[in-house]
Amino acid sequence: MLLVTSFKGIQMLILGINGSPRKLGNTDILLEHALLGAKSAGAETNRINLGELKYAPCLSCDKQRKDGVCIVKDDMDKVYADIDKADGIIVASPVYFGSVSAQLKMMIDRFQCYWSAKYIHKTINPGKAKYGAFICAEASNNESFFENSRSVVKNLFVTLDIKYKEELLCRGLENKGEVSNNKEYLLQAEKLGAELVKEKYRL
Repeated sequence: MLLVTSFKGIQMLILGINGSPRKLGNTDILLEHALLGAKSAGAETNRINLGELKYAPCLSCDKQRKDGVCIVKDDMDKVYADIDKADGIIVASPVYFGSVSAQLKMMIDRFQCYWSAKYIHKTINPGKAKYGAFICAEASNNESFFENSRSVVKNLFVTLDIKYKEELLCRGLENKGEVSNNKEYLLQAEKLGAELVKEKYRL
């Protein structure tokens, strides 16, 4: 475990969003260590495993609301609520076909209603400051895959007024769960979680 300074008097909630459908896979493990790092720094943590939720892709509804609220009711309601409550967001995804997982991309696309309200209808004002981080794992060493994935997540963060502060890009993870044997990546994940807590309070 990475030793970090703990700030027990602070009140901060870090939300981890696991975009991998694989339990105990590399993405799952890295995210868990990042949340451990955030806990060590004194934050409360919560996590969402998108592979366990039931939600539709964006349907591009004709009767879209103008206040940013999606009219489709499914498990995305929990995602919207948890993101709204969080002070920091850690998004984690494997690389699939050169980009983020389908589960994560579906979640991101469901913020289209929010994007329209913010940029077209201008009915949404910025909320409380949030800080974000991105964890990405891939089997190969293709840097462009990380660039594509990062771009998708950054677009989400910009839309939700989340400041992109930290990232951990892990290469060469071919087999399920093998990151458990990579102490360097695990330490980096824990440091990422701790640093996100520090960013909130400019420590």
